[in-house]
Amino acid sequence: MAEIRGHVEGSHAEHEVLLYALSTCIWCRKTRQFLESERVAFKFVYVDLVDPEERKAIRKHIRQFSDRMAFPTLIVDDEKCIVGFKPDAIKARLGL
Repeated sequence: MAEIRGHVEGSHAEHEVLLYALSTCIWCRKTRQFLESERVAFKFVYVDLVDPEERKAIRKHIRQFSDRMAFPTLIVDDEKCIVGFKPDAIKARLGL
């Protein structure tokens, strides 16, 4: 079973990066692998594994940035989100 939440260390830690993902989603897995391969420091939460109350709070947090409730959702510096597996958008936003 996957960890529900955690932090991945990386040499690119200039931005606060939070990955909301689903434990069974291939695009979520690809996004996480991409962040790790680019050595980006980030926190993650597998939304499908948290309790219903926390899931509700996560949805509320995501809706502050996007009308889309889709995964993966990457929130950068608690001000901008990227929905879906979009390596070019991630690179641009993080300055990689």
